[in-house]
Amino acid sequence: MTAGRPFIVAIDGPAGAGKSTVSRRVASRLGFAMVDTGAIYRTVALAATRRGIALDDDAALAVLLPELEIRFSPSPGGGQRVLLGEDDVSVEIRTPPISLGASKVSARPVVRAGLLDLQRRLACAPENRGAVLEGRDIGTVVFPDADAKFFLTASAEERARRRHAELGARGDASTYDEVLADQLRRDKDDSERAIAPLRPAADAQLVDTSGLPLDAVVDALVRELEARLSGDGRSEA
Repeated sequence: MTAGRPFIVAIDGPAGAGKSTVSRRVASRLGFAMVDTGAIYRTVALAATRRGIALDDDAALAVLLPELEIRFSPSPGGGQRVLLGEDDVSVEIRTPPISLGASKVSARPVVRAGLLDLQRRLACAPENRGAVLEGRDIGTVVFPDADAKFFLTASAEERARRRHAELGARGDASTYDEVLADQLRRDKDDSERAIAPLRPAADAQLVDTSGLPLDAVVDALVRELEARLSGDGRSEA
C-alpha cells in the first residue's frame, strides 16, 4: 500500500462482464468506498445531452465539466445512488443511449483530464480505509500504483444476456439482439479509440467470468484482496 492513501483496487473490463456488480460487492465485503467511474462518465453524457451539447464538442464539454456536481450517496435499499446536483440520475444513466453516450464522452481527452481530480478525491477521502474504482484507465492513469488490478471479461453472448436481463428488470423493452448489437458496437468503439482503449493494464489479473455466478467471482477477488491486505502476497484470483 502506498503511504498516505487508502488501499486502491482497480477493476476494468468490457460492458457486461460484471465489473459494476462485482466492484460494488467487493467494496461492501471489505468495507471499502466504491467509486463508479463509469457512472461518472454516464452522468457527464446525460448532462451534455440535457443541455444539447454534442458529445464531441470539446469546447462546450470543457465549459460544462466544472459546473457539474457529481456525487454518490447510499441508497436506502443498499448500494448507492448517483446524484447530479440534487437530482437522482441512477436509473436514467443506465439506458442504452446514455451507455453509448458515455463511451463517446469518455474518449474525449478534455473529459478524462477534467474528471481526473474528482476520481482521486472520491477514492482518497480521509474516511476511506480503501476504495474500489471501476473504470477504463484506473490502473494506468488515475492510480497507476493501485494496490490491486483486475480485468474482468466474458463472452459477448454471456455479456449481452446479463445486460438484457438487467434492462428487462428495469422495464426496458430492448430485445436481446438489440442489446448484443449495441454491446458489440460499444466494444468496437472502446477497443479502437485512441484515448484509454479497452485493454487490460500490463499488471492486471485477468478474470474470465463466463459461466460463473458473480458471487463466486466476488469470493475469489475478496480472498485475493484479504491476502494482500494481510501482507502474505499470494495470488488466487
